[in-house]
Amino acid sequence: MDSDNLTKQAEEVEALSAIYGDDWITESEVTRSYSIRIEENKNEVRLYVTMPDDYPSHSPPKYELSAPWMDRKAKTQLHHQLDEVYLENVGENVIFQWVEKIREVLQAIKPAEKKVEAKPQAVESLDLALLDINCPDITHGEVIVDRKSSFQGHAAEVHCLEDVNAVLTKLKLNKKILNATHNMYAYRIERKTAKGTSILQDCDDDGEAHAGGRMLHLLQILDQKNTLVVVFRHINNATRQVIQQAGLLKK
Repeated sequence: MDSDNLTKQAEEVEALSAIYGDDWITESEVTRSYSIRIEENKNEVRLYVTMPDDYPSHSPPKYELSAPWMDRKAKTQLHHQLDEVYLENVGENVIFQWVEKIREVLQAIKPAEKKVEAKPQAVESLDLALLDINCPDITHGEVIVDRKSSFQGHAAEVHCLEDVNAVLTKLKLNKKILNATHNMYAYRIERKTAKGTSILQDCDDDGEAHAGGRMLHLLQILDQKNTLVVVFRHINNATRQVIQQAGLLKK
C-alpha cells in the first residue's frame, strides 16, 4: 500500500471517530472496514465502508447501504448521489461527505413519506413458463424440526432485483410456503460500475420483528454477495445452513 494512502486513511478514521463517537464502529482493522449509524427524523441508515489499498488516491471506498424501510427508487437515488460526491472529490477522503449527504437526504424526508418496500408481483399475473426460464436455481435447505414444528431455508444466487422477485414468486407457488405464518428474506447484490463497487441489499421481516434484519446482518458478517435467502424462524441457523448447502458460502 502507498504510505501516503495509509496515512490519509488513518487520519480520516481518527477524525470520523472523534466526530461521530459511538455511531462510528470499527468492523475490522485488518480489512479496514467500518460502519456508521446515521439517523434523522426517526429514519436510520447504516453506511458500511471498506478502504481499499489505493484509496483515496485512485479509487473510492467500497460501500454498502442498509435501510430496509427505504424503497428501491429512493435507494437508487441515494447511490447516485454518493457516486456524484465521489466524482466531485476524486483523490480526496470522502466518507465524511458521504455521511453528511445521507444526513441531508434524511433531513429532507418527512415522516409521512416513509414507505414500506412493495411486495413481489403476484403469482397470478405472471407467465409461469417465462418464470421458469428466468428464475435462478433455488436450493431448498434441510428441514429443521423443533417442538413438533418444521422450518426450512431457501437460497439462490441473484444478480439483480428481477432475480430476487422471480425467486420469491416461484417459492410462493408452493402452497406450504405461501401459507406459512412468516416468510422472511434478505439479499445482497454486488454492483460494479466504472465509479467503483457498491452493494444493493434489503430484507423483509414479514411480521416477525427484526428477523429479516438479523438475516441481513448475518449475510454482512459472512460477506455474502449475490445471495438471496428466504427462511421461516431458526433465522441464523437456517440462513447459514442453506447458504452452505447451495455452495454460496464464502470460504
